[in-house]
Amino acid sequence: MLQQTQVEAVIPFYDRFLHAFPTVERLAWAPAEQVLKLWSGLGYYRRAGNLHDAAKAIVARFGGRFPNDYQAARSLPGVGDYTARAVLSIAYGLPYAVLDGNVARVLARMLAIAGHANQPAFRNGVSRELDLLLSRRRPGDFNQALMELGQTVCLPRAPLCAKCPLSRWCRACRLGRQESYPSPKPRRATERAHLAVAILRRESPPADPCLDPSMGPFVVPLVAMVRGLDDGLLVDLWNFPAAFGSSAQDARQRLQAKLESVLGAPVSIGQPLGDVRHGITYRSIRARLYQAELVESAEPVNSPEPKGPNGNAVKGALRWFPIDKVAGSAVSQLARKIAAAIR
Repeated sequence: MLQQTQVEAVIPFYDRFLHAFPTVERLAWAPAEQVLKLWSGLGYYRRAGNLHDAAKAIVARFGGRFPNDYQAARSLPGVGDYTARAVLSIAYGLPYAVLDGNVARVLARMLAIAGHANQPAFRNGVSRELDLLLSRRRPGDFNQALMELGQTVCLPRAPLCAKCPLSRWCRACRLGRQESYPSPKPRRATERAHLAVAILRRESPPADPCLDPSMGPFVVPLVAMVRGLDDGLLVDLWNFPAAFGSSAQDARQRLQAKLESVLGAPVSIGQPLGDVRHGITYRSIRARLYQAELVESAEPVNSPEPKGPNGNAVKGALRWFPIDKVAGSAVSQLARKIAAAIR
């Protein structure tokens, strides 16, 4: 959860997740939908799938315990060099140094190492120095201390040098050039993206099998949703049917083709209902919402998700959701914004 995400944002998700899955076995046995529902809103959803798959592997291959061997740890889905080193040093006391952005900043300032984290020469230089400094006796404490120092004292801007226990050895501090190390990483330019979104509605009769029986014998307004957004984004989460395009008009045309392919029936797309703004990594998305309707006597569908050869659901199948239940389901943050806008 901490990959690419600040501690403050992670804590409430972490607490809910550990309450639902207090053991690796409980996580391994949980349905993917439940895992994604608890992750929904945290972003970078591939992490949730990797975590779920890693739990299954730990239970199946390692008796329910995270392996204490580097190569075995690296064999787990989503476990790279950083995660393997962090867990092995902190949980098992093995002498692996951990290099993250905070640690790199501390070392770069202390030793006045030029460059930025995207440069292999910079990372290799910092890694060499870090290995020389690593406490072989208490590697977990050493790694956590440097991480914490970078997060709370050796800040990217206006570092708190007067409180730093390493200031007497810090070359950047002596030079008065703390913020020059490391140098800023080049940022990928923001790309503006046009997204057309279909709001396809219907009302559910009381006996509709896609609804929770506890809702009672009431007619419930439903909206159509599909797995995935478009262009390979948010593939495991439910989203309103949508399509990217080079322009608003192109996105609308691609949306119509996509809807008709999913529904197997002609679709009419009306005038725009409004816009929603959303950011995903480097994309600045302008999502234009359209009322969509099946043409004439075409029957709305609630298609079960077809299964691929590996038993996983095929992306793109449509499901009807009660509009009041969207926010509490395994949906994307963008879908939550859209649901709030159309309500």
